[in-house]
Amino acid sequence: MAIRKEIIEELMAEYKKPDDLIGEGGLIRQLSKALLEQALKGEMTHHLGYEKNHSRPEGAENARNGQTKKKIITRDGPIDIGVPRDREATFEPQIVKKHQRRFEGFDDKIISMYARGMTVREIQGHLLEIYGTEVSPDLISTVTDGVMEEVTAWQTRPLERIYPIVYLDAVRIKVRHNSQIVNKAVYMAIGVNLEGNKEALGLWIAENEGAKFWMNVITEIKNRGVEDILIACVDGLKGFPEALEAVFPNTEVQLCIVHMIRNSLKYVSWKDRKAVAKDLKPVYAAINEQQAKEALDDFAKKWDEKYPTISAMWQRLWQGIIPFLKYPEYIRKAIYTTNAIESLHSNLRKVTKLRGAFPSDESVAKVIYLRLRNITKKWTMPIRPWRQAINQFMIHFPGRVQLD
Repeated sequence: MAIRKEIIEELMAEYKKPDDLIGEGGLIRQLSKALLEQALKGEMTHHLGYEKNHSRPEGAENARNGQTKKKIITRDGPIDIGVPRDREATFEPQIVKKHQRRFEGFDDKIISMYARGMTVREIQGHLLEIYGTEVSPDLISTVTDGVMEEVTAWQTRPLERIYPIVYLDAVRIKVRHNSQIVNKAVYMAIGVNLEGNKEALGLWIAENEGAKFWMNVITEIKNRGVEDILIACVDGLKGFPEALEAVFPNTEVQLCIVHMIRNSLKYVSWKDRKAVAKDLKPVYAAINEQQAKEALDDFAKKWDEKYPTISAMWQRLWQGIIPFLKYPEYIRKAIYTTNAIESLHSNLRKVTKLRGAFPSDESVAKVIYLRLRNITKKWTMPIRPWRQAINQFMIHFPGRVQLD
């Protein structure tokens, strides 16, 4: 509904400074108050069946009975309004319901600030400073607690039948536990569906990982409808291969090559890093496993005397490193690294680093979920080069990939 220009000009006739419009006693709040009270009066008229200052219809017993003062918090700040009463106390206002203290949109502001990593106390101070609204920590907690219902629904929603690729990795977060601050891991799973689009499958919080932990995670994913995963890309997660084999025995586990390189360079002095990284490349860039094995032997001959742990680590994890070598370039690019999930974690750290420590696992889940919800809105395009990759998946996994 458009407002006539003459009305706007009349309203703005006394405007001299921003506070006249958006301040505590500014025009916006005055208009909000006037419109809300007029709407409430209209609702009362409809409820009683006759206008104010008019005679009651014959047989009507109920009547107006003054009003009750009420403070309602809006996105523009608090507004004091008068809510009409009736003698029989049967009036049920709709635009501002009974016991309602916050107007639509205000809760969204609290949740938005919480999603950005602000603590309850910081949100309280921000609302007071910006809107002149004093909100109790309990109210803020109540609003954000409502997010947990959404988290639970998201974490238990049905998943796709098949994911050609699933990436798994963790981000470490400080959490208070039994009066101490401990480092807990928030594990994330991102699936790539048959259309090549990324989808966050869930999040799990644990202090210690192992086969039992991963068995619970993978079983949960299966129970939510996943029947097959072609390749799982991981960062050497302890106990994961064993748990995966028990639930999805045909799924291949691919260790993240980027993580392997990083872990290798931890043992190397700064002056040797560039040379070591260069000599490792023939291993993971090889045409096939045989060539990769020969490249690793060459690397060992050159560097074992100085850095014996590097080749030993690659040999120990060899079965998790080599799966991608049998695939063409299109699939190699897709499973070479867990960067798809690492970029997500980098975004999450922008929020989590603002806090010294989270008060509970539930608080972690709420903040991570809210941030994740915002990030995944941008996941609108397939990963590259998906068209070629899915055709190769159909060749290498006959009968397991069926496009509609």
